[in-house]
Amino acid sequence: MTLRSESLLNPADTPERSREKLLKIVDVLMQQAEQRSAEHGVAYGQFQRAALLEEEVRQRTTDLEHTLDLLSVSNARLADANRELAAARRNLTNAIETIQEGFALFDRDDVLVMYNSRFASFLPDVRAELRAGITFSDYVEMVSRSAYLDLTDKDNSDAWASRRRLRHRDSHVVFNVHVTGNRWIQIAEHRTMDDGTVILQTDVTHIVLSEREAMTKVLDDQASMIRATLEHITLGVCIFNSENKLAGVNQRLSYLLGLPISHFRLGRDFQDLFRRVSDEMESISGVKGGGLLNWVAGSSPRSPIRFEVVRRNRLVLVISAEDLPDGGFVMSVADVTAERRTMEDITRANETLEARVKQRTLDLEDALGRAERANSARSRFVAAASHDLLQPLSAAKLFVASAEDEAPDDKARVVLTKAQNALASVENILSALLDISKLEAGHSSMSIMPVPLSHLLRQLRDEFAPMAAAKGIDLAVVGSSMVVESDATYLRRILQNLLSNAIRYTESGRVLVGVRRKPNDRLRVEVWDTGPGIAPKDQQSIFKEFHRLGVSASASAGMGLGLAIVDRACAQLGHPIHLDSEVGHGTRFGIDLPVSRIWGSNGSVPGAGLDRVPLPSEAGQVALLIENDAELRPAMVHMLERKGVQVIDVECGEEALDLMEVLDITPDLLLVDYQLGEGMDGLETLQALFDRFGRLPARLVTANRSQEVSRAAKSAGVQICYKPINPREIELFLSDPS
Repeated sequence: MTLRSESLLNPADTPERSREKLLKIVDVLMQQAEQRSAEHGVAYGQFQRAALLEEEVRQRTTDLEHTLDLLSVSNARLADANRELAAARRNLTNAIETIQEGFALFDRDDVLVMYNSRFASFLPDVRAELRAGITFSDYVEMVSRSAYLDLTDKDNSDAWASRRRLRHRDSHVVFNVHVTGNRWIQIAEHRTMDDGTVILQTDVTHIVLSEREAMTKVLDDQASMIRATLEHITLGVCIFNSENKLAGVNQRLSYLLGLPISHFRLGRDFQDLFRRVSDEMESISGVKGGGLLNWVAGSSPRSPIRFEVVRRNRLVLVISAEDLPDGGFVMSVADVTAERRTMEDITRANETLEARVKQRTLDLEDALGRAERANSARSRFVAAASHDLLQPLSAAKLFVASAEDEAPDDKARVVLTKAQNALASVENILSALLDISKLEAGHSSMSIMPVPLSHLLRQLRDEFAPMAAAKGIDLAVVGSSMVVESDATYLRRILQNLLSNAIRYTESGRVLVGVRRKPNDRLRVEVWDTGPGIAPKDQQSIFKEFHRLGVSASASAGMGLGLAIVDRACAQLGHPIHLDSEVGHGTRFGIDLPVSRIWGSNGSVPGAGLDRVPLPSEAGQVALLIENDAELRPAMVHMLERKGVQVIDVECGEEALDLMEVLDITPDLLLVDYQLGEGMDGLETLQALFDRFGRLPARLVTANRSQEVSRAAKSAGVQICYKPINPREIELFLSDPS
């Protein structure tokens, strides 16, 4: 096909049209070219494949040559490794061959890999059949049936093989086997890192024989020591083996049983020996002869037995029998004749002593009864005497107080003051004697309750300040807000006595009262002074009655009862006393008190508030006084009338009730003695008056300080005015009868 350009291209065409025609021409030319190349494509493709195949063959040839080079190098290395392995095997074989012990290696499947020439050499029949590749179980089976393995009579091949296979499971195994020729081989079995097994066999014959020789020597030495010991002990000893045959004996046994030593030949049967010994015995206690034979014939283990026999010569023997580990037994014989005779003597002495003790006990009981009766009589006497003495003493104090108020001049007033002081001293002595008697008899009335120290210490300061000032002593009482558990009356008496002693025996300096806190909820009230001090040898005796140090028996020095009261009161209250003193440097007394956890809101202290109070402004009060003491009653009437009180005084309760009914008046105040003779007592009289007139201001007057009276008065709601009567307490009652 021929294209003419002049027909296709026209100069007049636009560029777009010309471009379009050119593109069309290109397409036609391309189609023609493709048609022509199709005729030559097959040959070209074959040529192209041949060229590619040639290139691939060339590349494969190159790779093959490289591989052959690598194979040649590997073969060289393999040859070197084989040579090294062979050398290593030879070295390993040589190494295990140089080992003095027998050596064998089993792999993780328990197959024998290698062994040296010494392995199983002590068992020639096993050695002949030994080869690489056999299993461990087959090896054990061959060893167990070896004619050269020496098994005990109680063992057999199957049992030995079973135990050997069982032990093979352990990580490490070591044991000895006995082979013919009296040789001992130690078998040591160990696990390798890959769970194989290494077995080492070592000939330890010389070690075992040496140890046996040493053990034999030790046993011989021990046997010699045992024989020497048996001959030197005081016990008779005989030993029998498991067949009840005599295996050992000492000469002491021959002496104790009274038989020649020839009778105790070794190997003699127990029953035969027992029959011979029984002929020498008078009695057996603790076990019968048949019982002993049954014990000997019994099977192990047997319980130990102990029995006593008496020989015909009166020798007393104690025999003990006990099992031995090998099935035999040992018997010991002890001579207790002296002990039995001593026990008999002691028994007779005890019987005599018991009779004497019983008689002495009866005598002591009689003496104790007499002492108790005497002590009770003394207590009753002291109480009665004190009561009888306090009655006139109260009357004397009341009369002196009245006379002191009516004294015409100062000189008479001074004399009356001295008389009052003397009466106060007598009252203190009587009170001390009464306290001592009650504390010794254990009849003191103590009521443990919360006691505030602030008020108590303030009272002590006010009470003793004039006494200290009169001697020129500086008295310091340090207050405290603590509340303790104690009896308020006795605690005050204790501190009064300590403080009084401190001031009395201190000539110059100072006296200090203070409180220290102590562990475990306790505190200590201490009284310090700068007095002469107390020597160590006197520090115990000062608590005895009527004991004074370096002073004469004068009124100013006291009667030596203060510390005795302190000691007994503290003992009954459970308040420990502490004394620290040095001659020339003063003294310190301390009383330990428990801190109270609960106390009253007002913190009142019994006995407080007895200072002088103003008298009532209006006269005309009527007081009913019931007092059976003929001396005290006029004194009380005189004192009350001086205070502007009209007094109706009678001797007993029955008379008071009759008089009140006749007079048809209601008293304003009641002062009633507790002990009124054979009729009604004071509390019964007060209750009768309350029933008639209603609740009236009243005081129970008594010298009886027992706890029973205190509880009865508290139950009746009546306060007590103790004898000897304190005029200030009566004044307080008149001013405030509530």
